[in-house]
Amino acid sequence: MSAPGRREIRIAGTGGQGLLLAGRMLAEALVAEGRRVAQSQTYEPTSRGGYCNADLVVSDGEVDYPLATSLDALVLLDRLAVAPSWPLLKPGALVLADTRLCPDLPPGDCRLLHLPLTRTAIELGSERVANIVALAALAALADLCDHEALARAVRAETP
Repeated sequence: MSAPGRREIRIAGTGGQGLLLAGRMLAEALVAEGRRVAQSQTYEPTSRGGYCNADLVVSDGEVDYPLATSLDALVLLDRLAVAPSWPLLKPGALVLADTRLCPDLPPGDCRLLHLPLTRTAIELGSERVANIVALAALAALADLCDHEALARAVRAETP
């Protein structure tokens, strides 16, 4: 069970989607607001195409355990990330899944929103910004941090 003020977040997909960068930007925005954040990541040894995720444990106080074990929010940018992430969902967790890359998901006690994350990125000019589109959607829908704090973190980390 999560401690009061503790939230566990996973941004998951495949290598090359900028997931670790998105996790780092979100962590920077949260820290700028005075939150405590532990960040970890998992990735397969292949540079592109293997499973990858960025996990954040966010707390108002001390982070008592730095690894995510019960997700409050999950972003899925590839179906490869479903199997390792789905069992960690807390009842009622927010799940944001890309409509194109994660069309079919297992049933679960979650608030599932299919969003056109990669399509929106393509419309903006590059599929490579799908991680930023997903990050903005997550921050807004999960009420994670101030939008300006997130925008500053994104600007500091991207060209």
